[in-house]
Amino acid sequence: MKALQITQDRMSKLQRSLHDQLQKQQLCFQVSRCKIQLSTVTLHTRIGGSGPPLLLLHGYPQTHVMWHQVAPALAPHFTVICPDMRGYGDSSAPPSDPQHLTYAKRTVANDLVELMAQLGFATFMAAGHDRGGRVLHRLLLDHPQQVSRAAVLDIIPTRHIFKTINQSMATLYEHWFFLIQPDGFPEHLIAQDADYYLTTKLSAGARILWHSHPKL
Repeated sequence: MKALQITQDRMSKLQRSLHDQLQKQQLCFQVSRCKIQLSTVTLHTRIGGSGPPLLLLHGYPQTHVMWHQVAPALAPHFTVICPDMRGYGDSSAPPSDPQHLTYAKRTVANDLVELMAQLGFATFMAAGHDRGGRVLHRLLLDHPQQVSRAAVLDIIPTRHIFKTINQSMATLYEHWFFLIQPDGFPEHLIAQDADYYLTTKLSAGARILWHSHPKL
């Protein structure tokens, strides 16, 4: 668990640094910003615009700020809701459990249904990128009556990957199979050199981010 906390702390610093840089450049659309207390977590959320509700879910290792160029274009037509999912950004990051159920996609999806209900939206539209797309896929399976329209972006459905996995895919997604090992095993190994692990895992994403936002 120590390695997990170290990684979470460094991820939080990275996310906060990117968030602050984008805020300074005034790239975030001007909306209300709040922390909404749910039954088990608090979700940092931005809400803006007018019209039917549209929930936007970020990927990994982003926060809601990844929508900074998309949300302003959508705000004239929709009420845009951009939360940090549990464990990301300024939202709660509760301790995990041996089965990793605390951060299961079903758990995160339930957070989002509860969030939208608290905001007064019994039904809503949603779009999710990367990890957010996988959470949205789970949400659609568990709560189909809540979502009127959905866009699942930049993923192949998880169940399809597990059914059709091959060597090249397993090599590319090795962290999936490493991190689902019993509680304590991946954390112990990561703790041996957390800096190396985090830097290696994020290097490809950092190169993409640099090309997208060279001023950061």
